[in-house]
Amino acid sequence: ELKEEFTRILTANNPHAPQNIVRYSFKERTYKPISYVDQMAIHFSMDGNMILKDSDEGRRQNARLSIEEGLIHLSLPLSEKPPLEDSAIIPEEAEIKDEESTEDTQAAGEEEAEETGTAEVAEAAEAEEPAPPRPRERKLANQFNFIERASKTLNNPLRDRACQSEPTPCKNFSATANQWEIYDAYVEELEKMEKSKEKEKPRAHIAKKEEKRKDRKSASLESQTDDITKVSKAARIMERMVNQNTFDDIAQDFKYFEDASDEYRDQQGTLLPLWKFQYDKTKRLAVTAISWNPKYKDLFAVGYGSYDFMKQSWGMLLLYTMKNPSFPEYVFSSESGIMCLDIHSDHPHLVAVGFYDGNVAIYSLKKPSTQPSYKSSAKSGKHTDPVWQVKWQKDDMDNNLNFFSVSSDGRIVSWTLVKNELVHTDVIKLSVEGATMQGPEGLQLQTLGCGTSFDFHKKIDYLFLVGTEEGKIYKCSKCYSSQFLDVFEAHHMAVDAVSWNPYHMKVFISCSSDWTVKIWDHTIKTPMFIYDLNSAVGDVAWSPYSSTVFAAVTNDGKAHVFDLSVNKYEAICTQVVVAKKKNKITHVRFNPVYPVVIIGDDRGHVTCLKLSPNLRRMPKEKKGQEVKKGPEVEIAKLDKLLNLVREPASQA
Repeated sequence: ELKEEFTRILTANNPHAPQNIVRYSFKERTYKPISYVDQMAIHFSMDGNMILKDSDEGRRQNARLSIEEGLIHLSLPLSEKPPLEDSAIIPEEAEIKDEESTEDTQAAGEEEAEETGTAEVAEAAEAEEPAPPRPRERKLANQFNFIERASKTLNNPLRDRACQSEPTPCKNFSATANQWEIYDAYVEELEKMEKSKEKEKPRAHIAKKEEKRKDRKSASLESQTDDITKVSKAARIMERMVNQNTFDDIAQDFKYFEDASDEYRDQQGTLLPLWKFQYDKTKRLAVTAISWNPKYKDLFAVGYGSYDFMKQSWGMLLLYTMKNPSFPEYVFSSESGIMCLDIHSDHPHLVAVGFYDGNVAIYSLKKPSTQPSYKSSAKSGKHTDPVWQVKWQKDDMDNNLNFFSVSSDGRIVSWTLVKNELVHTDVIKLSVEGATMQGPEGLQLQTLGCGTSFDFHKKIDYLFLVGTEEGKIYKCSKCYSSQFLDVFEAHHMAVDAVSWNPYHMKVFISCSSDWTVKIWDHTIKTPMFIYDLNSAVGDVAWSPYSSTVFAAVTNDGKAHVFDLSVNKYEAICTQVVVAKKKNKITHVRFNPVYPVVIIGDDRGHVTCLKLSPNLRRMPKEKKGQEVKKGPEVEIAKLDKLLNLVREPASQA
């Protein structure tokens, strides 16, 4: 096979030439294939600038060159004139002489028959005597070269020395004295202007150099930012890939691991630690707020500040993703500590933030700046005490963005973004009933309650709850600014969190520093369930997948998960999340999609934990029946529990 020869025949046909070209024949009214195809392939072509001598263009160029040489020869002096070549063309004067001689010879030829003798004598005389020199033609003067006063420069008249030396003024001096004074004044002014220009020249030069340097710096920065933006996306993907390889075992646990030992536990569950999110600059700050992004389910925002009011410093807003636990996706710093935050459900790039100094702000993830896009001020009605919670609400009638805030100053404020400015409206002031202060001149001053938390109803737009530092919970309406719908004597210490159930319209939960978590029906003033956790409760959160599951975190570093449908009396999971005794857990949030929770502490760490199957148990399938799922099932499940609690109370 190797020795076998394959012959190849070279032809003059172009292999790339089309063989199926057709043209429309108007004679036959059909498309007909063209038999002739141009096979020539041009590989290189370049237009030249050479001209043949014998062509018309070549002759014209030769004639032009010879005329130019003759003119140059005439312009030179006799001593420098080189001898003309035979091929040179005769100048104009010689041509004129030749024309005259030819005319004379023609006239002599006509008269030759009559006067032969006289013609010979005349020719001999012409040959002996030279021709008279022809007068040189005078060139015309330039038609624009007129000698007029308007075309001349103004020459000032000289000063008369006689007039200067004589004590008595002469005629000339009296006539021109004023003119010279004006002239001297103009000259002095011109000299001053020239000197000032000379002084300004180096300054202007330095300023130009500085401007050039600034332009170069700005151009270099712009080019760098452009280059960085081009590379940043690819670098971010590479970083995530490296992190997924580094934490591959954790990623596998997050995706696939299910604790098999749950089958042998008596309805108890566990929390499996996955990732730990930390940032070098937030080691001395506490996690003061956590919120999942409603659109990107792996992205969550963390606010950093301090609960120690004697050690207040700066604050930070970080956004992490579970795809990259080693470094935050977005970093924003603030002068005051961040105490709360909330992400808009329809615009997930907008983050509302409340600060310790009483200000509120809106950060935009689309803008590269680390400063907030919009921020309140003393003029725009900021709070006078720390802002403990912010919540986005539906846009107003003019489709302006709108969010609410609650603060220790007793005000609940609605903030509306109108024409790139935050406009505030006081919704309600938390006045404490029966508590008055003695003011100057016997005035009775009503004391205001200190708001610490609030939550808006999921279905009833105007209804919201407010927890206070005094331990009371107020049921309020947006329509009433001076009156509460109801007051719950809920706790003995500050209410740290209050939250409506995501499924049941009547149920809400509250937690406090008095070690208790309570579940309420807002139509009844007494709690339905009370749980004592033996430590101050920092936060509580309902699960998104069940109406009966909630989690609470305490200051002793433990996380508690309850499922009322499994056990109404105690938690089905109590686990230590933070090892150090001095470290306190501050906040907890369920992921809206994945079976994980994130827990923040006062050392700036955020831990992600996976719920075991017993903590997210779904209804079991019965033979021949489909499992019912949805909000109606969750409402019915919680209603059943509430009815069981109400029956003994009604009997008593």
